[in-house]
Amino acid sequence: MAKLTLALFQNDTVPCSPETQLTALDAALAEAAQAGADLLITPELFLCGYNIGDQVSQVAEPQDGESLRRAAELSSQHGVNCLIAYAEREGQAVYNSACLLPADGSAPVNFRKLHLSGRYEQAQFTPGNDIVTAEVDGITVAPLICYDVEIPEAVRAAARAGAALVMVPTALREQYSHLTGTMIPTRAFENGVYVAYVNHAGSEGQFAYCGLSRLAGPDGQISSAGSEACVYICTLDTAEIEKARAELPYLKEARRDL
Repeated sequence: MAKLTLALFQNDTVPCSPETQLTALDAALAEAAQAGADLLITPELFLCGYNIGDQVSQVAEPQDGESLRRAAELSSQHGVNCLIAYAEREGQAVYNSACLLPADGSAPVNFRKLHLSGRYEQAQFTPGNDIVTAEVDGITVAPLICYDVEIPEAVRAAARAGAALVMVPTALREQYSHLTGTMIPTRAFENGVYVAYVNHAGSEGQFAYCGLSRLAGPDGQISSAGSEACVYICTLDTAEIEKARAELPYLKEARRDL
């Protein structure tokens, strides 16, 4: 059995200012390190902001671009693994992505959002096609992004791929705040996994974010931040996964032939 301490970075983003965002990341990683966190997770499109319209194509960077290089240096400097969400450019395509930066400097693991929500995202981004997993301190983790977690099959696929923790950068507005207390713990419970859901605080233009970043456990119980910007510290224990799956073996007993 193993434990992993998480830092959920509920940030009040400054749009289209990677320099400001990296400064905030530096401070958050320092706070996370002081708290003994193993992994810090940022909100959706952390490096550039979510509600920036057509500007996203101007600020998108390749995975090996300057901003992620600097973020990787900060992760190593503070000794905290980091899942950083950003707009990724590859050729003419732009992806809504999240990249896991290992604190030991090993190769990053990149994920591209699978399900694009609404006309804005569908106009600006190309969808990804793959569930990806990685190891953090011996624990298998899988990133999804925002709307992905609202699709039951996406979380189930991550669980079937071996994930103990599903990491979800999001940009959830106040009118959808009920999802944090209903859908997120349900996804954790029905798959016997932990779900770390990490949202923005504050607002961008007409978008007011609700915060409420949280860790939902495999028993459906939640540990939650409030609405203000913060670095929220919480811990998962893989023993709880084994306990939950033994009591309610949904993954084992679901009929995949149907």
